[in-house]
Amino acid sequence: MDLFDKNITAHHPLAKRLAPQTFEDFVGQEHIVGPGKLLRRAIEADRLSSLIFSGRRVPVKPRWPI
Repeated sequence: MDLFDKNITAHHPLAKRLAPQTFEDFVGQEHIVGPGKLLRRAIEADRLSSLIFSGRRVPVKPRWPI
């Protein structure tokens, strides 16, 4: 399966239809996947094995049953 499959149609789930299809679709991530950046060059050259991305945790508000 190609990561950027161009054959997405209306019968696919909304999340798949709205998912980024090209590097240019990653809004606000120029420091990571912008033209000439290390990660983008590695992916385009097919020289990427595996990665684990980590970021700050988002606080979860507790929900109380009514």
